[in-house]
Amino acid sequence: MDKQAVRGFLLQSLNMALDIDGETTYTNSFDVEVLESGFLFIPRVPCSYILGVDLYQRIFAIANGILYPAYTVLKQAGAYFVKTKSSDIHTARAFFFPWLVGIPERLKIKNIGEFVRSLTGEELPLMQGMILDFDRITHVAIAGNSGSGKSYSLVYLLNVLHGFAKLYIVDPKFDTPARWGRDHGVNVIHPEDNRSQNDFVTQVNEMLSDVVKTIHKRQATFQEAEETIFQPIAVVIDELLALSLSVTKTIKESFFNLLGQVALLGRSTKVHLILVSQRFDANALPVAVREQANLFIQLGNINRKTTQFLFPDLESADGIVVPIGKGTGLVQVIDGIHPANIMPLLMPTYERR
Repeated sequence: MDKQAVRGFLLQSLNMALDIDGETTYTNSFDVEVLESGFLFIPRVPCSYILGVDLYQRIFAIANGILYPAYTVLKQAGAYFVKTKSSDIHTARAFFFPWLVGIPERLKIKNIGEFVRSLTGEELPLMQGMILDFDRITHVAIAGNSGSGKSYSLVYLLNVLHGFAKLYIVDPKFDTPARWGRDHGVNVIHPEDNRSQNDFVTQVNEMLSDVVKTIHKRQATFQEAEETIFQPIAVVIDELLALSLSVTKTIKESFFNLLGQVALLGRSTKVHLILVSQRFDANALPVAVREQANLFIQLGNINRKTTQFLFPDLESADGIVVPIGKGTGLVQVIDGIHPANIMPLLMPTYERR
């Protein structure tokens, strides 16, 4: 569809469904301008309707539904105002609705080994047309209920990261990540029958302490030679909540303190956290650590209850067309390159050969 066709389609739909006290384009109350990166809703003020978040979200709900699958309108936490080119006070402002052309599509990989070898640098492909630069990712938080595809998605990330990063893996369930580590020669910290839960988490704390020491060494090296390039380190912890339950207060506090140090100091020294949990409440992770992440993935059921920790500013996922199936959900990446909006996600599928 060309811009004029899209504009006409939007105007017709808004006139029919928006219902703002009878104000329409027929009464010259607003207009729409279509851009490459989205569209503008330009009200002519003064008007009988309030230019606020309620109106913005109503327009979003209408536009996202009717434009699918030609465009994916990106959900905003609040009203997104922009200045127009007009110098007339009546049309000097507009709501901006950014979009992606088409819809997110799953990356289907025939051979994961060959695929990883074909990547260059620190590439981390998430979907068709969405390739992240891992160097711009501080930390990663992945949430999802049982059966949502967390483990499958995590193993995909392990395969990709193994191509360029040093991995530290913690698997409290002694399950999928542990088997991946065995097959790829990567040591995995996991529970053992002859050790208590406190002993297991103490092992994790010792590993995190070694990582903090590495961070300090890298910081000292930077003081001598700022151009030094370090190999990325990824600390991967599956089922995070299992580590903070059923342990003594002292060990739990040590665990949270060490996580906090890695989260706060790791960015400049290329040390990253990859954290996986069914939820990210205060029992699983301190808020200060969660706020250091800039790649958020929510898999499985999408509702206010499941998104409240990773996407606290998202009042409702209404209007976002979330795909159905395992490894699907929502993603937000704040890397300065991709739109920071919350958008649908379909994690890659792959075959091991």
